[in-house]
Amino acid sequence: MNKLLHVSVSLSVALAVSGCSLLAPRYQSPPLPVAETWPIAASVAADAGEAAANAANSADNIGWRDFFVDARLQQLIALSLQNNRDLRVAVLNIERARAQYRVQRADRVPSINASGSMIRQKAPSATATTAGGYPITEVYSADAGAAFELDLFGRVHNLSRAALERYLAQDAARRSAQLSLIAEVANAYLTLAADRELQRLAMETLTSQESSYKLIQQQHERGAVSGLDLAQAQTTVEAARVDAARYAGNVIQDVNALTLLVGTTLDNGLLPEDFAAQVTGLQPLPAGLPATVLLRRPDVLQTEHQLRAANANIGAARAAFLPSITLTGSIGSASSELSDLFKSGTGTWSFIPQITVPIFQGGRLLGNLSIANTDRDIALAQYERSIQAGFREVADALALTQTLAQQRQAQQSLAEAAAKTYELSQARYKSGRDSYLSLLDSQRSEYAAQQGLIATRLAEQSNRVALYKVLGGGWRERNP
Repeated sequence: MNKLLHVSVSLSVALAVSGCSLLAPRYQSPPLPVAETWPIAASVAADAGEAAANAANSADNIGWRDFFVDARLQQLIALSLQNNRDLRVAVLNIERARAQYRVQRADRVPSINASGSMIRQKAPSATATTAGGYPITEVYSADAGAAFELDLFGRVHNLSRAALERYLAQDAARRSAQLSLIAEVANAYLTLAADRELQRLAMETLTSQESSYKLIQQQHERGAVSGLDLAQAQTTVEAARVDAARYAGNVIQDVNALTLLVGTTLDNGLLPEDFAAQVTGLQPLPAGLPATVLLRRPDVLQTEHQLRAANANIGAARAAFLPSITLTGSIGSASSELSDLFKSGTGTWSFIPQITVPIFQGGRLLGNLSIANTDRDIALAQYERSIQAGFREVADALALTQTLAQQRQAQQSLAEAAAKTYELSQARYKSGRDSYLSLLDSQRSEYAAQQGLIATRLAEQSNRVALYKVLGGGWRERNP
């Protein structure tokens, strides 16, 4: 108990010296637990367009309608923002947090209630001092009362502030869910376009190989080619048929995944037909951005609001050590007859100021303060962890920006060289200078190179979507 009294006295003295009535620690933004810039080569920043010198084009200023230039994709994203159920839950969580804030904020104003009652009673005859006992009595009353806690030390204010910060954290969580949804819809759309392109390539290869197989079969019937050539030709046909069936299944699954994300039945006119340049026309994002841009990521803002809420809870826990003053008053009327309830001479009033001083709580107050301090430390660690995770995600995406571009260029050259090799192999086979096995090898290489080019283009576009997401998305969204 002595320790508890000591804490109470110490807090009172500190309050008097500082003149502060809230007792919450002064909030200061923690320093960034990461480097000021991302570990990225200068050439990458140069290739990204010198973004540090052009803040107007920074990632946090590019809205999704400006970033995703495909009109179909824009419509799908707009539909998902209206119909996606996960996003709807995030919005409803905001409404719930707003209601909780209103409930907590109500403690900062007086509560006023009105009541009416009727009491009918009879005392036992054994206690009567006159003959005949006590008569039956009736008392009618109507009162209006108010109660209010004088928030001298900021307990109620800090609890209200903590509820506000939790509400703001939920709003940031909603923006984070929206940003993730936009990225997921874009990636699902790109994946569907790439799989349809792969399916088209497989079907074209199957058609070509079936034609070649028929020619080889005719030549085999005439004895011009061996049975080995015929069997090898058949393997290419069946391999292409396997790929065509596999990609057809992938396309169906991609459509199902996109439908789930959008949250409504999809019009076939909104689906990509192939992996054309329009589908992959995503705007490039700058690389030369400072690490402070992470502070605008929704998930980082969410953890910061949680940190502020934990900071306010410390003030409420400290205020619990100090006296609390409650004012209760009422005014009304009372009468033995209902018809006389509001006549002259029936008025009543009461005023009850009450002060409560904590003396011994069995360590409850110290425990609550320790919990509040620990919660603040946990929130701080989570805040710093979210920044570090964001820093790593941006660094990874920026590192892939250059390497994927180089890989796509190399894959494009490989596909062109493989196509040229296949063309020459066909000519050499027809002239009898090469075996059919050499022709099949060149055909397989050309087919694999085309598949690799589509996969590389998809990886490059997906990385751009990831970079847009990890940088926090657009803050200057234009209306459609």
